[in-house]
Amino acid sequence: MIIHPIEFHIRNLTYTIRSAREVDAQKLSEVRLQADGETENLDRERGEAYIDEEGFIQIIKEDSESPRNLFLVCEVEDRIAGFSRCEGTSLKRIAHKVEFGVCVLQEFWGYGIGKNLLKESIRWADDSDIKKITLNVLETNEKAIKLYKNNGFEVEGVLKRDKFLSDGRYYNTVVMGRFHS
Repeated sequence: MIIHPIEFHIRNLTYTIRSAREVDAQKLSEVRLQADGETENLDRERGEAYIDEEGFIQIIKEDSESPRNLFLVCEVEDRIAGFSRCEGTSLKRIAHKVEFGVCVLQEFWGYGIGKNLLKESIRWADDSDIKKITLNVLETNEKAIKLYKNNGFEVEGVLKRDKFLSDGRYYNTVVMGRFHS
């Protein structure tokens, strides 16, 4: 699905949230690789499950054509500062829901980029008659959990000892969902 671009001005930073385009593919590959190495809040370590330019081109093409998928980027000047995806399916029993994921480069944390990617995804889902958005978040990512709760998500469960991090300890994953009536 494609949305109209929206511009934001937060603390002297201007950015645009828009649908991903195939010309973004190389930059998206680089941003994903960098973001994976900047935080342990994501599922991957830097370089794991690498998606190259061709892989992103395919994802963008599929997401642009699917009414159940949304791929958004946040553009600051000519750079991609972060992105989000909602991925659904055409399987009838679960076609009412999508899964949300987001990443933002660390240098752009604190400008509401993740929040605005989430809000635009929620707006799209509600307008597209999607009944549920699901997501997973690391238990220690309290800021994200608070953001999700403030936007109508509730905790549906906990996957115990789900992630093994660099400190040699296991952490829980919080499963959250937002329902639209």
